Amino acid sequence: MSVVAGSQRRVGVFGGAFDPPHTAHSALVMAALEQLQLDELRVVPTGEAWHKNRSLTPAVHRLEMVRLAFARLDRVVVDPREIRRNGPSYTVDTLAELRDEIPIDKLFLIIGEDQAAALTTWHRWREIPDFATICVAARAGIAGARGTFDALSGGFVPFQPIELPPMDVSATDIRERLANRQSVAPLVFEPVARYIAHHHLYQTA
Repeated sequence: MSVVAGSQRRVGVFGGAFDPPHTAHSALVMAALEQLQLDELRVVPTGEAWHKNRSLTPAVHRLEMVRLAFARLDRVVVDPREIRRNGPSYTVDTLAELRDEIPIDKLFLIIGEDQAAALTTWHRWREIPDFATICVAARAGIAGARGTFDALSGGFVPFQPIELPPMDVSATDIRERLANRQSVAPLVFEPVARYIAHHHLYQTA
């Protein structure tokens, strides 16, 4: 997506392992586009995940699944920078790069409640509000997200909630279903399901 010189934009950043991408990810992206009035939303698959206790599916597969999952959504750009970056993927570096690369009026970092709860463990987390407004998905209701986030951040980091309907979907559950040869049709979009089946992803020996 090209950016006109001198223009100013409201840009969102939504990062994650996307292992695999699922319908709750899409719901959050659509809610962020509408509620934050974004001109563009960058979906950024994690490269080397320093904070994960398990090995991720190879980046080539996760990147292609993300492209398939979000291909139908306008104003969404799949950004592979963290996969292409050598070494661990740090959100603060991605935000700094975007600020330097394109004209942005406002930058928004979109995270789930689980990511918000772990924010204080992130690399240089106190610098993140210098680059972007932190927006937390409130799947259980805005008050619940605010209480969780404030309790763990000490209330020193301002944030904006994104309201979502309750959705009982998780990548962990999807991987377990696939490992047990169970259907995941309601939880991932058909192109992603076909890709997973074609490449035999998440299957045990």
